[in-house]
Amino acid sequence: MMRLLFLFAMLFIAGIIRAQIKPPTLTAPMADTAVIRKGVTQPQDGYYKKAVTFKPTELKPLPNVREADVLYAKRVWREIDTREKMNRYMNSPKQRLIDILMKAIDAGTLTAYDAQSAPNNINGDGFANPLSPIQARRKMADSTVVDIIDNKTGDKTGSKVVAGEFNPDSVVKFRVKEDWVFEKQRAVYVLRIIGIAPMVKVNVAGINTTYQPAFWINFEQAKKLLANTEVFDANNNATGLSYADVFFKRLFTSYIIKQSNDKDERIRNYAQGIDNIYESDRIKKRLMDWEIDVWVY
Repeated sequence: MMRLLFLFAMLFIAGIIRAQIKPPTLTAPMADTAVIRKGVTQPQDGYYKKAVTFKPTELKPLPNVREADVLYAKRVWREIDTREKMNRYMNSPKQRLIDILMKAIDAGTLTAYDAQSAPNNINGDGFANPLSPIQARRKMADSTVVDIIDNKTGDKTGSKVVAGEFNPDSVVKFRVKEDWVFEKQRAVYVLRIIGIAPMVKVNVAGINTTYQPAFWINFEQAKKLLANTEVFDANNNATGLSYADVFFKRLFTSYIIKQSNDKDERIRNYAQGIDNIYESDRIKKRLMDWEIDVWVY
């Protein structure tokens, strides 16, 4: 009996002591907010402070040239290889040229034109047949030519191009179409880019063929886009150049593949190997010398 009374007494005392102990107060965690002190300015990020990050190129309207004012005209096609050192910025992941063009085409602000030969577009570069954004993207996809087999006979009846997935890293060349014109009214010799075409390869029976234009972009329609797009040069971060500056100021290396001629031949049709390079340089020199020769009396 005494032991039972003792147990009850101990439990009673323990209850009193427990009631006198205050439970810990739970507080809400402090919000993870930055404390901004007055008078503290943002530190300078870099050795110098840029006044303007990028200033778009100012575009001036082109003069209206009459055919009667043209004393001399020559059309030239050349190719730009973005793997060459001076052209690598065109493949910069930050501002890849093909990504800029494709983004504008997808948005409907830039038109791509079919590069396939047609009755109204013999050479395929005349901006005759516009493509929809979906059609243009299919043209850029890595394509493969596969045989069409007759299920009954097992014979080959033809071939078709099957589009794969578009890989922007595979675009390493661009074709440029330009006119060299001497205007007798203003007495000036001008070089004007007419169109740009990204180049792709078509896989035939597991073998990559030569590069071909996927589609053509009219330079006049694209120059506003190019003027508002900054070039990222890995060798110099302070250029402040736009893609329009690159083409207007000829800040790229290239080689001539064709000039307008009565047989519509490309250089590779009559010159191979190192002779191809010599012919390209010869055409370039002849075009540049023409302006000098015109003033020789």
